[in-house]
Amino acid sequence: MAVIELTQDNFESTIKGNDIVVVDFWAPWCGPCRGFAPIFEAASEKHADIVFAKVNTEVEQDLAGYFQIRSIPTLMVFREQVILFSEAGSLPANALDSLIDQIMGLDMAQVHKDIAEQQAQGPQDQA
Repeated sequence: MAVIELTQDNFESTIKGNDIVVVDFWAPWCGPCRGFAPIFEAASEKHADIVFAKVNTEVEQDLAGYFQIRSIPTLMVFREQVILFSEAGSLPANALDSLIDQIMGLDMAQVHKDIAEQQAQGPQDQA
């Protein structure tokens, strides 16, 4: 599957409409972003059942601000609308493949249960 471009208009529907979405926040002037692009593209071809998408932070400043993107590239992985990974920096191909395998292997019923328990507890006091 080709890498798609995410915008303010299609971001939410893409996240809600797909099981796993891997998002690369990037900018055209960013050297490391350009270096990571072929690795990201190759992973998208290897994993046709996953949506790979890019957000141009220069154009989509509201999205970048919403997700508090402070450095690029930043890779973010959603599964069942939950952010499971968010980290700045590019990954080598083997690390990206390993990350995808870990995301696919997660027990999402347990993840949702853990999130519900955390939300039920409310904010924790920090002493």
